[in-house]
Amino acid sequence: MFIRKNVTRRGDKTYVNYLLVESVMTDRGPRQRTVCSLGNLKPRPREEWLALVRRVERVLSGQETALPDKLDTEAQTVVDKIRQRQSLPAGGDISGPVIGVIANEVRTEKHRSVGAIHVGLAFYHRLGIDAILAGVGASTKTRLLTQCMVLNRLIDPKSELAMAAWINQSAIADVLALDQLQVNEDQLYRNMDRLLPHRVRIEARLSEREKSLFSLDDVVLLYDLTSSYFEGRMLRNPRAKRGYSRDHRPDCPQVVIGLVIDQLGFPRGHEVFDGNVKDHATVDSMLESLNRRVPLREEATVVVDRGMAYDATLAQIRARKLHYIVACRQSERVKWLSEFEDDAGWQEVYRATTTTNPFQRKGRVLVKSAERSGETYVLCLSEGRQEKDRAIREKQEKRFLADVEKLRKGAGKSRYKKSEAVHQAIGRLKERYPRVARYFQVGYDADTFQLTCTEKPTAKALAIELDGGYILKTSRQDLDGEALWRLYMLLTRVESAFRDLKTPLQERPIFHQLDHRAQTHIFLCVLAYHLLVSIEHTLRMNGDTRSWETVRQVVQNHQVSTVILPTTTGDELHIRQASSPEPQHSEIYQRLKISSFPMRPLRTWHARNSDRQDEETQD
Repeated sequence: MFIRKNVTRRGDKTYVNYLLVESVMTDRGPRQRTVCSLGNLKPRPREEWLALVRRVERVLSGQETALPDKLDTEAQTVVDKIRQRQSLPAGGDISGPVIGVIANEVRTEKHRSVGAIHVGLAFYHRLGIDAILAGVGASTKTRLLTQCMVLNRLIDPKSELAMAAWINQSAIADVLALDQLQVNEDQLYRNMDRLLPHRVRIEARLSEREKSLFSLDDVVLLYDLTSSYFEGRMLRNPRAKRGYSRDHRPDCPQVVIGLVIDQLGFPRGHEVFDGNVKDHATVDSMLESLNRRVPLREEATVVVDRGMAYDATLAQIRARKLHYIVACRQSERVKWLSEFEDDAGWQEVYRATTTTNPFQRKGRVLVKSAERSGETYVLCLSEGRQEKDRAIREKQEKRFLADVEKLRKGAGKSRYKKSEAVHQAIGRLKERYPRVARYFQVGYDADTFQLTCTEKPTAKALAIELDGGYILKTSRQDLDGEALWRLYMLLTRVESAFRDLKTPLQERPIFHQLDHRAQTHIFLCVLAYHLLVSIEHTLRMNGDTRSWETVRQVVQNHQVSTVILPTTTGDELHIRQASSPEPQHSEIYQRLKISSFPMRPLRTWHARNSDRQDEETQD
């Protein structure tokens, strides 16, 4: 928004009026629209005009509420004028001539859900994404299309092919105050190509914006990986390869996505890796990528999972003057068996019900610390983990023995006539069931075609003994076992972020055949996640623990529609406006600190049975 001076001369008199104006995108290109009249204000330097406008924008977006000084009092007057105009549909008087309406012919049309779009757009502007895009040189058209694409992923995720129809049939044009918004899939694909080269700068500036807006820090960085599979053979995407699938789709090519977030779940950055990359091979390149965005803070703590618990990986973290917390590999537990069996020194760190669900009880967790070779080890015993380990082991053991029995019956027959084929099948079984295969001895006699499977009671007893136990390792020596355990458990927030990306934001499967399009698709999902986590964090700060998916369902029946009033003069008055918010809508809007009225009403006159349209100017 900006202030424009309007001078009118009548005879020998000059009248000065200042207008608050904003630029909007129409089908004919950018146009200026008057937000409200400010009257004949006292002239002032350009810097004071800019300060007034910026303060009005911050108050309208919910970034500021208190207005103590003189300049802010003037800004509050402008805000009140704007809000008064926005609130007219909720029961205020609409200025204008009195008209006669034929009540029996009143109708409504073009109903569109507007609540989720209103929330998403408010936080899109609150995070300053549009300004960030402008700062990296994005054109007005690119910024508009990116805004629509990110909101689609947040509200009703579609493929880019179906996204164009959603944009054209949604209430986005109403909220953005555009005459119309006609988009096709080719425009969206070209916009993806323009957006990707700016990804790193956009993520860096967005992270800095969130740190300032929500008072975040970068003392703890949580890093984990997930995979996302493709539909199709993906011959033109060199990153798409088969590997360990977190989606349980080993039959599909995939890419691996690395995500770093802070303690509250706000993303610091993401990278896309080859689909067959090993977890530990991504750590150094991910840290280097983060450091290029915003220099990493020395002595920060990087929390990673056991898939990265390799000495070379931890040395890379230490070389950057960072601390680490990592879960040791399962095989290392055997070295600490005597400590697990010793009842002394254990500390209970958690026994509570969750705040969101009082009926969901958590089992207790015991921790014990020890130091070796300059590193702190935390032994953990979890009741809930013990039950999970037992269930997984018993399930795998049942399947392992069933597959061994099938192999025993087929040994010496058909495809297993040669002993080499049988031994290869045994190797595949051990690879498929590593948790239980280690305490079974499987042998094969090629002369008698007999396959035997013998249990190793000592090894199995050891596995049962270690159920529920795991070990954390860290370079930090200033924290006790409880504090280290709580920091490691923050890693579950990365898993929660991946669930958000894959479920409400529907990041998978990826249908794009080209590498740069697939990367941009993931980037758009990450931008939508920035909005999601900002919305949920703002709700939590106001005592509301609902997820975005729940909020989206609540506000979806807040709609915008066109009310058509046939008049006694033979014309029709079309009023395009949002419905009055219901109490549950107003409650959410209030907690998110956004306006309850998504759009300004638009009144147009139409001649009945004619295509003539005369848009009414709103004062």
